[in-house]
Amino acid sequence: MGGRSVFYRICCSCCGADEPEEKTPIVSDTLLYFAQEAQRRRAEETNLWSEPHDTSHMERDDDRELYNLLQKRSKTRRGSKGYRRLSFDIHAARQERRDILGKWKMILESLGFLEESNWLLNVTSTTLYSSMKSAPEAKKLLDMLAQETSMFDNKMPAERYIFVLDRLITLDAAEDFVLKAKSYYPRELSPESESETQPQDSGPVLIKKTNESDSVMDEELGEVDEDAVLARSLD
Repeated sequence: MGGRSVFYRICCSCCGADEPEEKTPIVSDTLLYFAQEAQRRRAEETNLWSEPHDTSHMERDDDRELYNLLQKRSKTRRGSKGYRRLSFDIHAARQERRDILGKWKMILESLGFLEESNWLLNVTSTTLYSSMKSAPEAKKLLDMLAQETSMFDNKMPAERYIFVLDRLITLDAAEDFVLKAKSYYPRELSPESESETQPQDSGPVLIKKTNESDSVMDEELGEVDEDAVLARSLD
């Protein structure tokens, strides 16, 4: 019996050595992937890239400027004077894009797209050009908005809005949108004319700057580390 016991121990030991190593569970990798995707989407929603398909953020001047600010801030000590200054610049760039998005949202809602406005304006790096049905016409309408309205504050229109206009063409609402835009945001007067008609008042400016300061603090405290997300997206 003693010999048999030794025999079984030897056999079991040999068999155990031949068993394959336990594989690392893939659950952690899957969770990490979805976490990174969620951060990427949040970064896109925060930065509102003008050319969403340009993952390098280098093709368009304003995208490149914002990206460089984010990269520079990621290498600056948090809480330092330089970090705060960069945060103000980043906030200003983002706010300018949010203001334009707000104009589009307001017009869409005035056309009756109360529930659909967020979907119509949702353009990310995963939105495919192949999904567009009337790209040339959408581009023509975007150029018209840039030339005949102040929707983009007299700057080059963001490419992301071609997708929005393409969706409106499909809904047969693009022309109505353009008419509303011309009515709500007519082409602004020249700076010389504005200075003659508008009085100078420094009071509201001081209030505005104070509000902007509070807004930057809230944004800085609540935002994710989109700098790291952007760096990972380029790897």
